[in-house]
Amino acid sequence: MRIEFTTEGGIAHFPGLARPVVIESNALPEAEASDLGRLLEAARFFERPAVAEPPRRGAADYRQYTMTVQEGSRRHTVKVIEPVEDPTLQALLRFLQTKARELRRGSRES
Repeated sequence: MRIEFTTEGGIAHFPGLARPVVIESNALPEAEASDLGRLLEAARFFERPAVAEPPRRGAADYRQYTMTVQEGSRRHTVKVIEPVEDPTLQALLRFLQTKARELRRGSRES
């Protein structure tokens, strides 16, 4: 499984965060890959509309996250905008944010 994860916007916008991070499940430790699959399933990712939760009024400065998941022949993109109300999406976002930070940190050290 391949996930492209992008963070955009927010009051303190950092251009480095806007670059997509690619997370390959086969490069993750087995337990993390399993957690990722469970989180995607719990969030019913492939059943969600392209914009998971419409922006609230005045949401111009909120961060938005774009997740594109490629699993076999399935490919789906979902965009969410803070604040994220759905707890299953919150858990998936936390996981992806953590992995994205680790990957960005790792690429700076290389």
